[in-house]
Amino acid sequence: MTVTIIAGANWGDEGKGKMTDAWAEHAAYVVRYQGGSNAGHTIVNGYGKFALRTLPSGVFHPNVTNVIGPGVALDMDVLLNELQMLADRGVPAPKLMVSERACVVLPLHRLLDELEEERLGQLSFGSTRQGIAPFYSDKAAKLGIPIGDMLDMERLRKRVALLLESKNALLETLYRRSRLSLNELVIPLHEQAKRLAPYLGDTTALLQTACRREEAVVLEAQLGALRDPDHGIYPFTTSTSTLAGYAPVGAGIPLQAISRVVAVVKAYSSCVGAGPFVTELHDEDGEELRRRGGDAGEYGVNTGRPRRVGWFDAVATRYGCMLQGATEAALTNLDVLGYWDEIPVCVGYELADGSVTTSFPVTSKLMAARPVLKKFPGWKCDISNVATYDELPEAAKRYVAFVEESIGVRVATISIGPRREQMIRL
Repeated sequence: MTVTIIAGANWGDEGKGKMTDAWAEHAAYVVRYQGGSNAGHTIVNGYGKFALRTLPSGVFHPNVTNVIGPGVALDMDVLLNELQMLADRGVPAPKLMVSERACVVLPLHRLLDELEEERLGQLSFGSTRQGIAPFYSDKAAKLGIPIGDMLDMERLRKRVALLLESKNALLETLYRRSRLSLNELVIPLHEQAKRLAPYLGDTTALLQTACRREEAVVLEAQLGALRDPDHGIYPFTTSTSTLAGYAPVGAGIPLQAISRVVAVVKAYSSCVGAGPFVTELHDEDGEELRRRGGDAGEYGVNTGRPRRVGWFDAVATRYGCMLQGATEAALTNLDVLGYWDEIPVCVGYELADGSVTTSFPVTSKLMAARPVLKKFPGWKCDISNVATYDELPEAAKRYVAFVEESIGVRVATISIGPRREQMIRL
């Protein structure tokens, strides 16, 4: 079988968009199977620089059918805006199919997300306020509304009316806000669904057929392993599984069809949002790393918030690769480290009781953990135009070898810049 999953090994922000874009060149389908518009993937190509929050990262390849699976939290506003953005910037209209079973993030969900973060204040979870947690809460409570239902006005009115019974009570009593009317929600939703109707279909049947025919399918994950609600830094996680193991469910493909899991690993650490981050830098080194990171610095694709940055964390990354079931790793942003005399890496955690562990602990122990650092010599030169592994400086090769050994997964790809061609295949 020829199904490849591209998933993050850390907190997200690893560079999955570029990797998916690169793999899409030889794919028939690129699939988003989980998550919502709360995180984005950055892609740099001949059309310019793009931040995609809902569309799959294969939309720049005319040979690719892009699929939004039933496991995605579908924000119709974001999807319609992204399609228009591509058109405005001269990108040919992509082939796209959206699962008619995908439930929709409502404006009400975004409102509740924002109000709850404000209510929590300093105890908030660092939400992007895109409505993801309220959406998944409603979906689990069987109050979600699939986009296919939104084309039936009578059914849509019944579903929204049921939802508003509890939400209006919550708005009035907890948040001291006015009630929402049925029509102010239903009519815009119905109109948006009609605009997206040409894209709707049975994506599960489509992908099942593709798997039987052994066509190349790339599944694109959102965020990273450490944001998984079951295995990550709970409660500072997202609200849906970020693991490759969820792909058969969220995309609707056979488990046995998966042949490769690419864990995307950053050459240093970064994340957006709250929660424990053991190697985080709060000094001038951190500011310099943030400024140099990526194409335009380390800032959230969706929020624009400065990313928290730190040294490479072997403990967290090994754990993330294990959770993803990685068959290989793609190491990104290696070029960013080219200006350092010495490059520290985290090889263990010192816990509050003074003990040292090389295993990734639960959140309560992570909160007080301190990094045990080991230093590698830097290579002090620009490697962004290197074409082969042999051309890398010896210090850079040693760094790559350390990453590979420490995570227990073969590094098969090295990214040395934001552009599609700035990549070394090993």
